[in-house]
Amino acid sequence: MLRFISIAIFLLARIALSTTVVAASNHLRQKNAGATFISSLKFRTTLRICNAYPYSYPMDVFLGKEKLTAAAMPYKSCGEFQPDLKAGDKLDFKVRDSSAGSFAVSELPQSDSVLVLVIYRHDTMSTAVSFESHVFANLLNAQVAVLDAYRGQAKAVPLIQDVKQGADEKTDRRSEELRFNSVVAVNQGLYEVTLQNLQGEQKARHQLVAINRESYIIVRCGVEAVQGQSYPEELMVFPESDPRALSGAAKSSLLAAALATLLSVWVSL
Repeated sequence: MLRFISIAIFLLARIALSTTVVAASNHLRQKNAGATFISSLKFRTTLRICNAYPYSYPMDVFLGKEKLTAAAMPYKSCGEFQPDLKAGDKLDFKVRDSSAGSFAVSELPQSDSVLVLVIYRHDTMSTAVSFESHVFANLLNAQVAVLDAYRGQAKAVPLIQDVKQGADEKTDRRSEELRFNSVVAVNQGLYEVTLQNLQGEQKARHQLVAINRESYIIVRCGVEAVQGQSYPEELMVFPESDPRALSGAAKSSLLAAALATLLSVWVSL
């Protein structure tokens, strides 16, 4: 009888020990799970949409069932959005309750980025739409993407020139030709973008305030419609940065240069 009691006590002790080991193992696993320092990276995509489709009615933009536009976007307007965008998503453009077209996101970069999407007229005959997109890289300088969304026979050349202010107004302004469907980097500053025909006549102009690390798009828009209403050649620029940011950036650069000078003097002492 005493032997059976000893065996029972031994078995109970084994069970209790196994339970303690399992509990300790689960506790250790939970503790390690909460203490992990590895996590997946999540990148932010800023979506900028420009409506370069010549039409009297504005457009709404949807991501699935989510309506991105708080108010419909009229012709020659752009908007910035912060959706949870993924490869394979579809952006739907609607005029009132009618579908204007859809754009499928094929892939996104593995970094924070700015995606620009422009909707415009496909041709002069129909009302079909086309899309043009570009993903800006992360650069120190301001970047400018130039797109020709005009449909018609007219030919034009975009030019960019710096704007002189104050005592510099009497000096010659630098001017350079831009190429459509290209991306360039420009120094921070105040510029004027013009559109000239082949005879040198100015057809449109728009101010460009270029801020470092910002991404801009210049769009030539309009249509010479065979049927329906025609729209003249015009320029769109987005975003339209505040010129006052240039003086603030200049002060920051001067302050950084002064601090660097003081630091070099202190080190030499």
